[in-house]
This record gives sequence, C-alpha cells and structure tokens, in this order.
Amino acid sequence: MRIFSLVLSLLVLACPLAAQTRDIPATLIADNISFYRGNSSVSANGNVEIFYQGSRLRAGRILYDGTTDRVSVEGPIILTEDNGRSVVFADFAELSTDLQNGVLQSARLVLDRQLQIAATQINRVDGRYTQMYQTVASSCEVCAANPVPLWQIRARRIVHDQEARQLFFEDAQFRALGVPIAWFPRLRLPDPTLERSSGFLTPTVRASNQLGFGVHMPYFVELGDHADLTITPYITAGDSQTLEARIRRAFRNGFVEMNGAVSWDDLTADSMRSYVFAEGWFNLPRDFRLEFAYETVSDPDYLLTYGYSEEDSLNSGLSISRAERNEYIEFSFDRFRSLREGDDNVTLPTLMTDAEVTERFSPYGLGGIATVGMSTHSHSRRSSADVIGRDVARLSFEANWRRDWILPAGLLAAVETQWQGDVYNVNQDSNYDDTITRTTPYLAAELRWPMARAGGNGVTHLLEPVLQYVWAPETQPNLPNEDGAVVEFDEGNLFSLNRFPGADGQELGPHLAYGLTYTRDDPLGWSLGVTVGQVIRDRSYGQFTQGSGLDGTHSDFMLSTSLSFGNSLTMMNRALFSESFNISSNEFALMWQEDQFDVASSLTWLEADPSEGRPQNMAEWAFDASYDFDNAWAAAVDWRYDFEANEPTRAGLSLTYATECVDVEFSLSRRFTTSATLPSATDIGLTVALNGFGASRDGRSYDRSCHR
Repeated sequence: MRIFSLVLSLLVLACPLAAQTRDIPATLIADNISFYRGNSSVSANGNVEIFYQGSRLRAGRILYDGTTDRVSVEGPIILTEDNGRSVVFADFAELSTDLQNGVLQSARLVLDRQLQIAATQINRVDGRYTQMYQTVASSCEVCAANPVPLWQIRARRIVHDQEARQLFFEDAQFRALGVPIAWFPRLRLPDPTLERSSGFLTPTVRASNQLGFGVHMPYFVELGDHADLTITPYITAGDSQTLEARIRRAFRNGFVEMNGAVSWDDLTADSMRSYVFAEGWFNLPRDFRLEFAYETVSDPDYLLTYGYSEEDSLNSGLSISRAERNEYIEFSFDRFRSLREGDDNVTLPTLMTDAEVTERFSPYGLGGIATVGMSTHSHSRRSSADVIGRDVARLSFEANWRRDWILPAGLLAAVETQWQGDVYNVNQDSNYDDTITRTTPYLAAELRWPMARAGGNGVTHLLEPVLQYVWAPETQPNLPNEDGAVVEFDEGNLFSLNRFPGADGQELGPHLAYGLTYTRDDPLGWSLGVTVGQVIRDRSYGQFTQGSGLDGTHSDFMLSTSLSFGNSLTMMNRALFSESFNISSNEFALMWQEDQFDVASSLTWLEADPSEGRPQNMAEWAFDASYDFDNAWAAAVDWRYDFEANEPTRAGLSLTYATECVDVEFSLSRRFTTSATLPSATDIGLTVALNGFGASRDGRSYDRSCHR
C-alpha cells in the first residue's frame, strides 16, 4: 500500500505543483492520498511523511491547500532537521510547503538530544529562526513520578538562531526544584551543538583559610577559528583579588598556549604577585620538531598558595629534535629555577645547553647493532665564586656495538663493546684542572639460558638465569659528577655497562652481575614475575653511596616481584637488602581497576643518605581511590602520609553528582606541610554546571526515557 501511495504521491505532486514552480518543493508519502483538482489541494492520512532538503516531517494527517500554498498538519507531529540535531514535537501545525516557515502549537523542541524546550506555540521563520512562547527549558528528565525537573528556565519567549546556534531568552526565570532562584530580563546561551562561543563559563566557588571565600568567573572570548582567550577574575571577600588569563592559538604546523595570573594580597611583602607559564610546539621542515616552554613566578610560594601548580622547580627552554628509525638529533637550551626552601639559585646550575647526534647501523661483516654518537653539554651558575660557582662544558664521543648468538641447548650469548671519550672544560673551581680529557672503554660478555615448560593445565613457566661480566678501567681522571649523582639500582640497569644515569659518572673496574628471572602465566588470567640479582666487584672503588645499594665489593640483592590478575589488579614490589637482610630501600605499588572503582597506592621506604640529599630515613604512603556509586554519584580521595614525621602531608576528598542535566563537584583538600613562609592550607571548592548549553564536556550519554 505504501509503495503504491509513494508512486501516486510523486505523480500527484509532479502535475499541478510543478506548474507553479520549476522545482518540487517537497515529497509526500502516506497510506492514503486524496487530490482535489478544483483548488489543487492534497489530503494525506496514515503514516504521513514529508521530505524537503533533508528535513523530515511525520504526522497523522496533512492537508495541502493549493490556494494559500500552506500545509496544515495534525498530530502527533515530529519535525526533524536535516542534520538530525534539532527535533520538534507538536499537536498541530501550519507550515509553508518548504517547511521553513509556519506555526506549531503545543510544541516541544529537542536540541541535540539534550535540551528540551516546551512552548504553547512555536513559530518558524525562514528556516533559521525558531520563536517559542511561554516556554520551559531544561535538560533534566521529567517523568510522571518526578514531574518537577532538577532545574528549569521559564521564559516569556525564546528565540533559537539555528545558523548562529544561539538561544535568546526574554524575561527568564531560573528555578531549582521548582523554586525561583534568579531572574534575567535578557539571557543568551549557546545551544548544545555549538563547540565554541564567547561568553561566561561555569563558575567555581572556593574557600581557603589563606585567601578566604571567593568565586572564579571565567569568560571565554573566541578569537576566530584558531584562537581563543579566557579571562577569569577571582573575586574574594578578603584582601586578595586575582585576574587569571589563558590564551591559545593553533597554527597549521603547531600550537601555543599561555597561562598566567596577577594577584594583589597582603600575604607577602610584595603587594602584587604573578606567574606566567607558556608552552608550544611547531613542526619544522625535514621532520624536525621545535618545542619550547617558559615558566616564571614572582615568589616561590605563589603557585602553591593559589593552587596553580605543585612544581618545586621551573624549567624554561627550547629544543629542536628529529627522531628517525636509525638516527636521533636534538639541540636544547634550558633555564632552571628551584622553588624549594633552602636552595640557592645563585649556586645551582641554572643555564644548560645540550646537543646530541646518534646514528645506528649494522656493521658490514660483523653483524649486530652499532651506534655512534656525539654530544655536548654545558651548564653555568650565576655565582662567580670559587668552587660554588663552578661552570662546566663537555664534548663527548661514543661508540657501541653488540651482537647476540644462539648456542646449542638454547643458550643465548652476547658480546658488547663501548667506548666513550670526553673533553671537559671546568671554570671557577680550583679543585679541578681547566681542561680534562677522559676515555672509558667497556668490554662485556653475557650468557642467558631461557628454559620454558608448559603444563597440562595450560600453565607456562619461564626460568632464565643470566650471567654478565664487564671489564672497565680501574682509574679515571678526577671529574665533577653533576648530572647523575643519584643512582637507582633496579631490574632495568642490573645488566648495564654503566649504572650512572648521566654522562659525568662512569662505572670503574671489572664487575660481575648475575641474576635470575622467573615468570609464571596461568590461563585463569593471573601471572607472576620475579627477578633477583647482584653485582660483585674485586674491590670497592668508592663511587657509589650506601643508599644506592651498589657500594662495596658486593652490592645489595635486588629483588623485584610483580603479581597481576588480568587487567584489573597489579601489585609490584622492589627491595634492596644486604646479605644480612638489612633493607636499604623498599617500594611497593598496588593498582586495582574495576568498572566502578580505581585504587592506586604505594609505600616507599629509603635509607638515609646525606650524599643524595636525604639526611634521614624516608617513609611515605600514598593512596588514591575513586568510586562510581551509580549513574550519578562518584567520589574520590587522595592521601599522603609521612611515617618518619608521624603526620599526614596531604589529604583530599571530592564528591561528584553528574547527570544528563547538571554536574556538581564538591572538593575538600588539606595541605599539612609548612615552611618558613608558607603555612598549612585548607581549600574547599564547589562547581555547578548546567548541561545542555554548549557542547558536552565529556561525551557521556544518558538514558533520556523514564524508567518503569
């Protein structure tokens, strides 16, 4: 029947209406169609649909009056725009044949499946403007059991500009749970389809024992398609006032962002305090990449006091680099500034320049993999005093070659050689010569014997003992080690030629490293991994500190274990202990992730080592967790505790209520640590965001139908 009606409707519309206009204004489909030649009218009943340039109208009955060129529609009516992001429901309508003008009564407009606007009457003008009268707007679910939405905006009139994607309210009243809260004579808000538009963003209320009660009022300014500016006054009831700003600019080959703030308070001797953070990147010709950053602050406590950052040092600089399969090139310049209490930036190295070129290839006739490279480094201090004002420049050349063989019985053998030559220039330190040269050759042999076994139940076991011998020179010229004084002994460098993290430190003397790795995989979804090892020398060369676990002729035993259950639960532990089981360090980490909750916790204990800047033992516990109670409520906590000081260092709690129509976030945090100029602080924050205006922030979708 519908196929017959479709053919009939096309024939009917093509005859009299084509005589009035060259193009068919609309396509009509219905179960029953009647044509009246006397007045060129068409009546359609049953599953009626009209299509025009992507727009679609569905109704119970339609009457086209050829005399007035109008369409009368009886409901229920559903009018969908061509992009599908605007839907109108109504009981009765009178429309033009192109559906771009007309009046709809007892109507409801749904924008992007988020915002609903109910009106006694809706007028469509030129297909761009939709005028709604005696309106109620909300993005909350309304059901028979819950007829009052969480929030709503009642207005005498709302105009929706589909081209600008803006909503204009006249004589608007905002209600929460049916109670009037605020009144606005004029109000402009973006519709849900608009990604960017100038206007106010979600405000945040904050209370602090240092700054008092205040409100963040961000205002977003669109600066074209590729740039924007956000200005945020932070207005407090106390003596602190702040103006924050963020500017972003996207380029065809890069991006730049700058954040900053200026504050006026009485917390320090300077009445005006500020900070500026800027960063960006650009893609350069020949696959090079430029990255830069700039960070500055008026005083060390400003960032932490206002909650902008917890960084204890600032890094400004730029780098140009290119990474390819067999080549790496980089040049960088950096300026550091420490914000830690007790640090003196005059005697710390603050200006650094680095350059590096590394090539990788397979030598003809030798096989294996070889790398050759050249690098330079320099750092300087602002002080010109002897020793404490030391400036250093270094030029290094490095070559490495490694080849592996598979021997009978499954043995894996490897030979590795490395040579590094350095030329140092040391200024303003009478303990060292002005020019120092150093050459460091390494020669290593390694044996591995991986043994695997598979059980009948699907369990696999892999056991791999490893033995490595490294020859290195026993003496070297005296050099300052400033880029790798803190050494961390773990499974990553157990079989390394040099365990110093930087280029200044080079490990001396022959040494033997041995270890054992065991891995068990169970088809039930859990796995176990264990690695244990030690480094042995013929004598101590005094290079490593006690806290590193590598001092003496026999290093501490390194034991690393990991246990995982699928992708949900993972536990890891790394410990360093001597032959008498005196533990010098232990780190434990737990990560547990399920559909409703996430947990991350760590316990760290480090033995005191003044040479590494740790005058006393360190024992800390960190705990972070979040839980989604249901589709709306969620909570998160974080906790830091110092066992040596017997007190917490930080604690935080946040509660979130997020639905299809509103996001509410409450946060409470406490910083317990203090300094000579920075007391402990407590912050309380509250953010309420109405959903349905502007693009969704997290892309989530909710069931918009009432549950029975």
